[in-house]
Amino acid sequence: MAEERDAPGPDIAPGAMTEYLTDEWAFFIRSARELERFRSPFQAIEVHDSVPFGRLFRLDGHFMTSERDEFFYHEMLVHLPGIAHPAPERALIVGGGDGGSAEELLKYPSIESVTLCEIDPAVVDIARKHLAGVHRGAFDDPRVDLRIGDGFAFVRETTAQFDLIVLDLTDPGGPSTLLYTPEFYRACAARLRPMGAMTLHVASPVAHPSRVRDGVAALREAFPIVTPYLASIPLYGGMWMMACCSADLDPCKITAREVDRRVARAGIGDLQYYNGDVHRASLALPNFVRGLVGTGPAPAGGT
Repeated sequence: MAEERDAPGPDIAPGAMTEYLTDEWAFFIRSARELERFRSPFQAIEVHDSVPFGRLFRLDGHFMTSERDEFFYHEMLVHLPGIAHPAPERALIVGGGDGGSAEELLKYPSIESVTLCEIDPAVVDIARKHLAGVHRGAFDDPRVDLRIGDGFAFVRETTAQFDLIVLDLTDPGGPSTLLYTPEFYRACAARLRPMGAMTLHVASPVAHPSRVRDGVAALREAFPIVTPYLASIPLYGGMWMMACCSADLDPCKITAREVDRRVARAGIGDLQYYNGDVHRASLALPNFVRGLVGTGPAPAGGT
């Protein structure tokens, strides 16, 4: 396996936005039109139009989200834990300044409040200006409480309790570095209600095996139940690992039929990726991934 890469590399040609998964492995998306390029106090920000992905958003040279494939990521990040929960009422998003995770959480009729803590106000401004196809007006929903500030400090200082905590973060490095530590995960665990869960993306098990191995190990220092699962995310280069973490909520125990029943009962529409069969399939880890995260046979539960 080639050396894993944390810092972005140069674009391979003008207008060819290049994502480096490793030093030897990269792919590019051609920019049809550059709409924004500037540096905030926290990170480099770009917005482009593209033919395959529509409006596309980059931070520090890494693809974050796009209009045409955001549902691959946001639906899987939110709904696997959300549907497993009996009826989530209060949610916290750390990061997520594009509004996509908030938009998915607001689909639950039981949701009373979504606190969105984003460190960089420029990300929210860019989303409001250019990424309506991602957030779909979520910032204007009265249930959304937008907090601009450091997510670690917010979690450590708040006394609020949440049913779902969604870590919708950039890759490790830059402003998100401390949010991938056992210390932060333990702080999140302390803010969860009974049957609550924290969810986050981890990395590509193909391109970043050591990051997956170490990331899951760090989660297990804070949570008794850590459930790795997989999604295919075109903008990120293919197979990607996420994890659902809890003291008492196990998404492996819900069947595909029950997932579909809960989705229908809650009236959750406009799902383009997630359903009962996808819920179950995402939990089935290939053998090489099981080796990375130290799990045994596939979880029971059936259809």
